[in-house]
Amino acid sequence: MNRTAQWRVSLCLWTLLVVSLPVQAEQPLRILFVGNSYLYYNDSLHNHVGRIAEELRPELVDKLEYKSSTIGGSSLSHHPIEHLLTPGRIGVEEAFEWVVLQGGSNEPLSARRRAAFIDTVKDYDRLIKRRGGQTALYMTQAYVAPHARVEEGQQAVLAAAYAEAAAATGARVIPVGLAFELSYQRRPELPLHMEFDGTHPSLYGTYLAACVVFLTLYGGSLEGLQYDYFGRIPADIAQYLQVVAEDTVAAYPALASTE
Repeated sequence: MNRTAQWRVSLCLWTLLVVSLPVQAEQPLRILFVGNSYLYYNDSLHNHVGRIAEELRPELVDKLEYKSSTIGGSSLSHHPIEHLLTPGRIGVEEAFEWVVLQGGSNEPLSARRRAAFIDTVKDYDRLIKRRGGQTALYMTQAYVAPHARVEEGQQAVLAAAYAEAAAATGARVIPVGLAFELSYQRRPELPLHMEFDGTHPSLYGTYLAACVVFLTLYGGSLEGLQYDYFGRIPADIAQYLQVVAEDTVAAYPALASTE
């Protein structure tokens, strides 16, 4: 199966499994990110999302309260979610409006671990809703060479697992993995993974992920965005990655951003 076919399969899986999603918040101030090294690589995903939000939503400057709780190599179930969600426990006095959950990269790749991952999402989602928040699921990217577990069609498997978890909870999926896949389809030479392991995001991968997160949670578009990680991402690459993010999110009517 080539990359174009994989993209179409992943999209079809999402369309079949997705259910009604919560009404999208336009100006969330308090967001908690829960995951592992996929989130904390490259100066931490939440910092990039915050800088994008402050540029495109200047009225939010000095109002955003983001927290990131990450455990290297962890599965989703390893996190002390009740502690993290309790107002005031980690320095945010009000409840989080969104909680972004990122599972371990191989959790969806076996039937046993996939079932455990979905059960964890259900448990965490109940606690998040009890606090008045909403759940977002950070779909991880497939492995690439030189990782030992590279498999054709792997992104479709990941997409299906996150879609199943969303169908079970009403959570919103942040389709980062599909954005990686679409970018590799268009520009296979642009490295979104770290070249030494084929699993963690490169700086470009983190930037793309941040754009997808912003569009999914804030809506609108990335038009006019100048953020380039303080000159470390060339302007043409930043603009290209913004387009990939917009195209990925717009591919899902239920996730399409609105003004």
